[in-house]
Amino acid sequence: MGKKTALCARCFNIMDLDTLGGSSTLPVCNICGDSSRDQSVICVVEEPLDLVAFEKTGKYRGLYHVLHGVIAPLEHIGPEDLKIDELIRRIENLDSGVSEIILATNPSLEGEATAMYIKQLINNRFPVGGSRQVKITRIARGIPTGGDLEYADEVTLAKALEGRSEF
Repeated sequence: MGKKTALCARCFNIMDLDTLGGSSTLPVCNICGDSSRDQSVICVVEEPLDLVAFEKTGKYRGLYHVLHGVIAPLEHIGPEDLKIDELIRRIENLDSGVSEIILATNPSLEGEATAMYIKQLINNRFPVGGSRQVKITRIARGIPTGGDLEYADEVTLAKALEGRSEF
């Protein structure tokens, strides 16, 4: 990180500190700070460039959560190396009002494994029939298997969001 960038304290996207008005001990990015966005939906992506790709579509108006990678045992990357615990804490926070999680990891073996792991964690914390329900959706398969979200065009990503389904 350069001295003028930091990670958002809420979604872990990279943000430019020069664009923030005033100082804060826990700065949040412009997306998290935008009260006009749907605060009840969080789109979970692997990397900041995936977030940028979704923003280019102009079709998504919810919040994000950047994992900073995927579970990759062969590379010695486990769930504890990602921002998964932070995601679960965001969902558990009653003030957040989160009702839907969109799993938008890449359609690779590691991306699918990470999505399944997150789904299982959420289902364990918020079981069916419990006092609070969290809907889990997965983006549609408009993205080719083995492809990366950052290289997908805006139309493909928009269709993937529109065609998401229960996961």
